[in-house]
Amino acid sequence: MIRAILALVLVGLLTACGNGIPGLSDRVVQQAIALQVSQTQQTLAQQLRLKKPPKVEVKQVAIDQQDSLKIQGLPAYHLQGTYDLTLKFPSRQVTQEKNPFEVYLQQQPDQKNWKLAQLSKSDTEAESTWVTEPLQ
Repeated sequence: MIRAILALVLVGLLTACGNGIPGLSDRVVQQAIALQVSQTQQTLAQQLRLKKPPKVEVKQVAIDQQDSLKIQGLPAYHLQGTYDLTLKFPSRQVTQEKNPFEVYLQQQPDQKNWKLAQLSKSDTEAESTWVTEPLQ
């Protein structure tokens, strides 16, 4: 009887640690956030005429909300939460804690690989389209 109770408690603890999405690791979510931040930093660096954008480090990702959907016919997830960000410049580093994030992740047919999905709306198109980018 005690073993059964301990087994149930252990299963509950293990379930609470994960995000509940098969095949989705914390590393994938960190990569998606880092890719979004890097793209923004690249754009800012170009506009400010900097030699290169800062290096991006994402840690302490906490998923507060997740919703499932389909993007281009494949399973996908809309994730929201917070993360800690460190930007490493040549002469200094800046750390920000508890930054909010929102990402869309598309699961690939092999159920092992993921793509970052972003809505893109051009001036000539009436509707938004999904643009996906593989995560390493």
